[in-house]
Amino acid sequence: MANNEDLFKKIISHAKEYGFVFASSEIYDGLSAVYDYGQYGVELKNNIRAYWWKWMVQYNENIVGIDTAIFMHPTIWKASGHVDAFNDPMIDNKDSKKRYRADVLVEDHIAKIEDKIEKEVSKAAQRFGETFDAKLYRETNPRVVEYQNKIDDIKSRFYSKLEEGDLAAVKSLIEELGIVCPVSGSKNWTEVRQFNLMFSTQMGSVSEDANTLYLRPETAQGIFVNFLNVMKSGRMKVPFGIAQTGKAFRNEIVARQFIFRMREFEQMEMQFFVRPGEEMKWYEYWKEMRMKWHLSLGIPAAKYRFHNHDKLAHYANAAADIEFEFPIGFKELEGIHSRTDFDLNAHQQYSGKKLQYFDPETNESYVPYVVETSIGLDRMFLAILSNAFTEETLEDGSVREVLNFPPVLAPIKVAVLPLMKKDGLPEKARQVFDMLKPNFMCQYDEKDAIGRRYRRQDSIGTPYCITIDHETLENDTVTIRYRDTMKQERIAVESINGLLFQKLAANIAE
Repeated sequence: MANNEDLFKKIISHAKEYGFVFASSEIYDGLSAVYDYGQYGVELKNNIRAYWWKWMVQYNENIVGIDTAIFMHPTIWKASGHVDAFNDPMIDNKDSKKRYRADVLVEDHIAKIEDKIEKEVSKAAQRFGETFDAKLYRETNPRVVEYQNKIDDIKSRFYSKLEEGDLAAVKSLIEELGIVCPVSGSKNWTEVRQFNLMFSTQMGSVSEDANTLYLRPETAQGIFVNFLNVMKSGRMKVPFGIAQTGKAFRNEIVARQFIFRMREFEQMEMQFFVRPGEEMKWYEYWKEMRMKWHLSLGIPAAKYRFHNHDKLAHYANAAADIEFEFPIGFKELEGIHSRTDFDLNAHQQYSGKKLQYFDPETNESYVPYVVETSIGLDRMFLAILSNAFTEETLEDGSVREVLNFPPVLAPIKVAVLPLMKKDGLPEKARQVFDMLKPNFMCQYDEKDAIGRRYRRQDSIGTPYCITIDHETLENDTVTIRYRDTMKQERIAVESINGLLFQKLAANIAE
């Protein structure tokens, strides 16, 4: 399991130095777990969102998008279960004064045992070669079986006690397992307590008359309460989906790891409404399709894995995460959930409005079941950035820092660079720049030697550089330089647009 803290620090430093991500309110010493996106970060973020939207909405004629308000009627959060159940179990270490989620401590402990299993299996695979049967080995090797039994025992005890709300038993299990504070190394723990993660605020002109509202902790509920509006106005037929991107807010007690876990973040969610009884078919379908979307970006499949949930949320009958191998290890990137009819039923009950679909094929009315795909835009940003960050040692011994973004996501698609600031080259370069800018996000740069300008573009992930030189003035050709290979070729000015359109055609998963 990768856990490269030094690499992670380099990525964070690069993100700030080159205008991708800044600490929010930095001149006032910042605000914990809140970040701002800089001039290149906002372009990358917009491109990821657009790539998701294009694949989810534009490519699926039975999925439409909406944009709902952050403020919603407070009863919505009562119906959804967030008022009563949106809590994290927290525990403090008395020596380090650090606070942790109890479930994360236990899951990290389980992950260490899983690592031991993987090491045993890996050693055996090397020993036995091609004849090795990994599945049989996992089922029969005494040490592996012992480790697996230990994992199963911890999971069944921990999740059952958490479900029952027996926080004293959760603390006892943490003590029994000998889990230590990662900072102090001590086992001096407080009691486990529940913290609700919703931010509350007031609406009203006079504070005494104000209504307590919540900043939405997810975008999904805005979709559910608009189910009828979209179904009727769009003449939608089951199965159909509603997609939304937007800000959500969670008062994370333990917010760390850069933009991986923030208090203000952005989600990209789609709720897919299906016939009762068909939800598992669609659950498997969306698991496959979402993984296909990730792989369409050219990131190695080994960087992704599915993690099926042992403990299901109160609304789900099946749930899986797509995990990504960040420098801090495999972490959740996207969730696919079969939410049953919990949400529409709850809102039907609390609002008194019928939220049903009349199916002309079966001639009956029913509350549809829902399959959800939910991905954090900021986490996807971090996954793309982490995967793209590369340090290459060149033939002359120098090190090139380059962001190998998929071209479709790159913040700047093409840089236009006059070789020198004289002889009419800047004027010609401006003509080429003006020709390209209606179609592509471009950057013009005439400062410093051409090699240094190439390095700057590599550092922000620009896939193509167009250089205008004296030959351009003679035969109207330019040099195009490719970021990933650093190779250059000569092309006609009139063919630049066509070549870039071809290169930048979105590699959308079919």
